[in-house]
Amino acid sequence: MSDHSQAHGGHGSSADGGHDHHDIAAHVKTYILVFVALLVGTLITVGMYFVHFESMAVTIAVALFIASIKAFLVAGYFMHLLSEKKMIYSMLGITVVFFFALGTLTIWSSNDFPKNTEMKALYVP
Repeated sequence: MSDHSQAHGGHGSSADGGHDHHDIAAHVKTYILVFVALLVGTLITVGMYFVHFESMAVTIAVALFIASIKAFLVAGYFMHLLSEKKMIYSMLGITVVFFFALGTLTIWSSNDFPKNTEMKALYVP
């Protein structure tokens, strides 16, 4: 009887696209470290609930900072986006261009009203 794994180069052969034990162990270690970092981030998020800052802006900035780190860990490692840097930066660049273009158009047209119209104040309670 022939051994099926040897006929195709063995289980750990890199030539057939397989991974050796060391590569898998390194990936598992990375995933465990990211998982622990996300747990710590969640504990910090819960702990920040009990910290009261003087300014709402500082509170929002701290919350967004913690959330951004956790989102980076999830997107970068669990969604494997760290290996897609060229595509990610291209999409980010397009997003920035559209953001500024639409913001500029909005500001540019903010006082552009049809002829014979008058601006009325909105009632805000």
